[in-house]
Amino acid sequence: MTNDRHAQIFFFLAPFCFDCSLFYIICRISPSARRHGRTRSLPFDANTPLSYILLAPKDKDHYSPILDLERTLYTIIEHYLTPKQRSLFGTLPQDIVPAENEDTPATNHLRMLRRAVALCDGPLFIRTLDSINALLRMLKYPPLPSDAFAPPQPNALRAAVAGWSATGLPRSVALRIVEETYQRTVGPRTHELNHYQAFSDSVYGELMPSLVSRLLSLARARPGTLLLDLGSGVGNVVLQAALQSGCSAFGVELMEKPAEMACEQRAQMRMRAGMWGVRMGDVELEQANMLESSRVNELMARADVVLVNNKVFGEKLNEAIRPKFLDLKEGALVISLEPFVVGGGRAVTERNVDDISAILDVSAHDYHSMDVSWASGTGKFYVHRVDRAGYADVRARFEAARSTRSTRSR
Repeated sequence: MTNDRHAQIFFFLAPFCFDCSLFYIICRISPSARRHGRTRSLPFDANTPLSYILLAPKDKDHYSPILDLERTLYTIIEHYLTPKQRSLFGTLPQDIVPAENEDTPATNHLRMLRRAVALCDGPLFIRTLDSINALLRMLKYPPLPSDAFAPPQPNALRAAVAGWSATGLPRSVALRIVEETYQRTVGPRTHELNHYQAFSDSVYGELMPSLVSRLLSLARARPGTLLLDLGSGVGNVVLQAALQSGCSAFGVELMEKPAEMACEQRAQMRMRAGMWGVRMGDVELEQANMLESSRVNELMARADVVLVNNKVFGEKLNEAIRPKFLDLKEGALVISLEPFVVGGGRAVTERNVDDISAILDVSAHDYHSMDVSWASGTGKFYVHRVDRAGYADVRARFEAARSTRSTRSR
């Protein structure tokens, strides 16, 4: 972007009140450039700035700090501002044709930012961000009214967050926080996740945020819901669940490195949630064997949703997990990548009439391309619902039919 390869952008979210925050993107050139008056900053506490290096990755599929910055800015403008306030900044990428009643700013700052990126024009990029910062600051600190007795204008961004209470946290905001958190904790250490025994029960794989979001919607997760993740890896599912739905979540992971990263992600996400002005549910993490954890046994009876990414689990481990589902309450869901009920449905036979998994009513669902980390194609996941009443009815009819057959055979 510039001749100085140490150019950095600092994305700073300055706290305004309680747990809410406002967003500023602060541009700063390296020390060698400061002598030439090229430093860009804003007057707040900058003890913990978050830096974005103005460099492009060699591999276009790898993390791009400039793209990350752009997406964060677009998310702020789209979800934290009213249409009138958004019009001050220009057009978002998806707004190819502005609405008829939408004001067009004298300077389309967002278009200029995209142009600066396309042309690798560092000075234009920095000047544009300075202008964007000035606008954001004006919205955070609106001018005082001329009448000393008139109430001050509200903080626009804080008001936006307050308005989400009825509709919940916008999905785009949740996914942006998830992505920011992952790229700053797990992203630089992904090579450490490759140390496992191939084709073992400990092979590592992730559900992508798009699929997790769909699972949360399917499970109707909300504040008061308890979600358990058996084999929680780096904590992606439990953290996204707590953030996006406000539910409480518990994750247990056997391997040391993923469990360590999960704790780092939890700390990072809690910080970022506060910076974005949102709250998340409680997240508890444990490094342990899921089959031996007393905490798993304790929480199973209270769980509303249990997730098991058992795509590579062997038959022995799946068989060992199934008895734990006996403690689940009526209506609880078990979501897995491989079914715990062979054949699915609710067909009771002589072979499975006394099987513990017969209390589970299972349905298969398709996941889409790029929904999981280990494959680019489509696949299936399975939702098991605890239905003891339905099983009791089916079993009663089965026993009656078996009794009738026995009587006729005499």
